Amino acid sequence: MRATGVKHGQIGEWPAWHFAPYVSVWAVESGERRGYVGWWVFVGDGPTDYLSAGDLHTPRDAMRALAEQWNSVAECMEKGVEHPTMSIGDPESWSELAPMLRERAGMLEEISADDENWEE
Repeated sequence: MRATGVKHGQIGEWPAWHFAPYVSVWAVESGERRGYVGWWVFVGDGPTDYLSAGDLHTPRDAMRALAEQWNSVAECMEKGVEHPTMSIGDPESWSELAPMLRERAGMLEEISADDENWEE
């Protein structure tokens, strides 16, 4: 996040949620509002990625949103066009990366849909 210039505060000492060894979701404090989650960061068996917390109040909400975003990016890659807000790899690698991204998005969709994975 620092490399992309995203302003943020503290990073949690422990993931907000994890499904080892596949994915962990980290709450990152807002750089503008101390004490509030400003970002969700995803680390694991897929691209490391992050989303603005915005209206995503829980790690589960954020995971669903990331799966949607990855599916959207994969669709653009499959069509050979750039996604308007995000890119992964270079156009020459998209034919290889798109199916992997779809697979990881599907994994996030399954995990987020299963109530047994989430403590309410």
